[in-house]
Amino acid sequence: MELLKRPATLKLPAEWFTGDAFADVIYRGQEASVMRANAVHFTPGARTAWHSHGRGQALYIVEGIALIQSRGGPILQAHPGQVIWTPPGEEHWHGAAPDQFMTHIALWEGDEVTWLDHVTDTEYTGPRTDHLT
Repeated sequence: MELLKRPATLKLPAEWFTGDAFADVIYRGQEASVMRANAVHFTPGARTAWHSHGRGQALYIVEGIALIQSRGGPILQAHPGQVIWTPPGEEHWHGAAPDQFMTHIALWEGDEVTWLDHVTDTEYTGPRTDHLT
C-alpha cells in the first residue's frame, strides 16, 4: 500500500481548452496500470477542444451542468451523478454550461489522446438535449 502525494492543481493549456480549466490529478498509473483519473474544473463557458482517446474515456459529473458532444451528434447536458462514456477514437468535446462552473472526474487509460481543432462558439451554442435516443 502507498499513500500518494497529491500534485499541485494544474491550469490546463490554451492549446487544448477554450476558457479557464484546471485539473487535480487523482491518479496517474505507471506500467502495468496506465489508468488515469483527474478532477477537472471548468469555469463558466470553458470547454475542451475536439479530441479523442485511444482507449475511450468516462466522465463522472460532480457539479454543475456538463455539455458533451460527439462530432456530428447533439450536445448532451449531463448533471451531477451522471456518467458519460465516449468510445475509443470518437471525436468529442466537453465543458461547462455558459452560466455556471462544472467539475467532472475524467477516467481513461494511457496517454493516447489526439487533440484537434477548438470548438467554435457556434458549435458550443448549438441545440442541447438531456438524453440521447
